[in-house]
Amino acid sequence: RILGNKMSKILILPGDGIGIEIIAQAVKVIDSLNRNHAMGMNLVSGLLGGAAYDETGSPFPDETIRIAKECNSILLGAVGGPKWESLERSLRPERGLLGIRSELELFSNLRPAILYPQLASASSLKKEIVSGLDLMIVRELVGGIYFGQPRGVEIKNGERFGVNSATYYESEIARIGHSAFQIAQKREGRVCSVDKANVLEVSELWRDVMEEVSKEYSDVKLSHLYVDNAAMQLVRDPKQFDVMVTSNLFGDVLSDCAAMLTGSIGMLPSASLDKNNFGMYEPIHGSAPDIAGKDIANPLATILSVSMMLRYSLNQAELAEKIDSAVSDVLDQGYRTRDIAGDSQKVVGTEEMGDLVVKALES
Repeated sequence: RILGNKMSKILILPGDGIGIEIIAQAVKVIDSLNRNHAMGMNLVSGLLGGAAYDETGSPFPDETIRIAKECNSILLGAVGGPKWESLERSLRPERGLLGIRSELELFSNLRPAILYPQLASASSLKKEIVSGLDLMIVRELVGGIYFGQPRGVEIKNGERFGVNSATYYESEIARIGHSAFQIAQKREGRVCSVDKANVLEVSELWRDVMEEVSKEYSDVKLSHLYVDNAAMQLVRDPKQFDVMVTSNLFGDVLSDCAAMLTGSIGMLPSASLDKNNFGMYEPIHGSAPDIAGKDIANPLATILSVSMMLRYSLNQAELAEKIDSAVSDVLDQGYRTRDIAGDSQKVVGTEEMGDLVVKALES
């Protein structure tokens, strides 16, 4: 794949629930960039999740794999919902998400936790604790306990016995370490590696490898925390962190904890990258089927996912900044979707919020 060229092929995967509505607003932003900045982003559509199962019988169809491998990056809405919960595990929408991450080797999950100053009052923590928060969690995404073998539930000694295996090769730890250190080089130059090395052998290896990798980055300071202390520190003093790097399971938990420091899960994008910075970009929130089709979902996390795509896969940092500034301008004007609205703000729907961001982008 040739990344950062002027003709980029983007796979659009709306997914399920509100995914269709929020992706539509992100596409408006991409269309604006194509019109006004000659970006030449060519959009192609595909299926993933429940919508894919309904149409093809698989949550991750072969056709989606084929198209994805021809593209420069992927923009995903959200997958899942109660409609598909009764399916056997291998056919559920979430298996499509795990499948595409694994198939494309999207091992590095970037989860920023950024608190827009306009939304400081929405956080459950005091303003002085969270104001100005800008944290990046780098989560290993295709290894660890979610993928390790053996796994399953069996009958053992006359009762049900469940097992999952937390496994990592040193090469898997090293590559996520390099990803974190390289991101830290572009930020404040600090990496905190999170593990449970006091009780888990796999975490002992994690810590050893992180120390080895750090020797290649003299401009980055490495520290370590056990995951329980890291969770406590995120709530006590989140601004002490620059980049946190951790395993699949710990990253899953800590990134959602960090997300809520910002006041709304509806504001946060994410990226999942391979070794060449090919990426899948998506909001961190779910498919919210209870509000789907009601024009009340917050599209800003999906729009900011486009910003991350420009920054990390398409080498267009200036345009990424333009999107970030447009979102900030709309918030400055007092516009809010329902999930982030206070008493004095102007509540708008999904469509209107998308239009407002495009207007700010083009002004």
